[in-house]
Amino acid sequence: MRNFVRIVERSSFTKAAADLQIPRATMTNAIQRLEERLGTRLLARTTRTVKPTLDGEVYYKRCVRILAELEEADGIFLRCAPKGLLRVNLQGTLARMFVIPALPDFMAQYPDITLLIGDGDRYVDLVHEGYDCVLRSGELVDSSMIGRRLMTMNEVTVASPAYIEKYGMPREIDDLERQGHRVVSFLSGADDKPMPLDFTIDGLVRHVELPADVSVTGADLYMAATVAGLGIIQVPRYRALADLNAGRLVEIMPQYPPEPMPVSVLYPQNRQLSLRVRVFTDWLGRLFANGVDGLMKEF
Repeated sequence: MRNFVRIVERSSFTKAAADLQIPRATMTNAIQRLEERLGTRLLARTTRTVKPTLDGEVYYKRCVRILAELEEADGIFLRCAPKGLLRVNLQGTLARMFVIPALPDFMAQYPDITLLIGDGDRYVDLVHEGYDCVLRSGELVDSSMIGRRLMTMNEVTVASPAYIEKYGMPREIDDLERQGHRVVSFLSGADDKPMPLDFTIDGLVRHVELPADVSVTGADLYMAATVAGLGIIQVPRYRALADLNAGRLVEIMPQYPPEPMPVSVLYPQNRQLSLRVRVFTDWLGRLFANGVDGLMKEF
């Protein structure tokens, strides 16, 4: 069942075998025996991909529930510590600044867990790409995922001094269009739709869409583009703090701050959390419990 579930999720015998650290031939033989025992074909194989048949889709959903319940039962009755490979994908800046420096604490608590860590800012298909959970900032848009909010981060609106010299310093929201301001557009990869600027005015949020000459798909590129004078951006304050202090960026209209940005850990909703995922998400919850300000003081 575990082999079959991983093949469906990865759409590949080779990737599934690598994930489970078993020979591909062993996995192939196991699936052949499973199909023979059930008397039905579970997987439709082509030269490029593997997909479940209609029977395979039904069997997959039941297997996911059964395997989660078995792992939970083992944890209760065997009272065993969580162990095995945990695949996580972390938002790059949060990972580098906060999560990775704190990881020795997690590994000391759970020495039998092995971590495979990916980083990025793009949308991730957890099931197809083989991740158990992801850490992301921003509003949740994927209804197939369950999100646990860990904290919110205060944001700032910033641009470079050279940019302000060219376009002028906006004092009010309407100045943005009147002065012909530009933004650096950030594309998450989920729908490739640029996000508007947002400003809080007397408790209400106003969204402003401005043209962009440059679009990026990564947080580091986002910061670099605005430092280079290519447009206005809105980012968590901790990301811009060093550039603000050094004079490479200036804050725009601090009286109308953006909405705070949530930080959440996401996992598929069609399954119960494994013990490995549960202890990791709980650890992230404790790590971010005091917000970014607390983390900045600690690290």
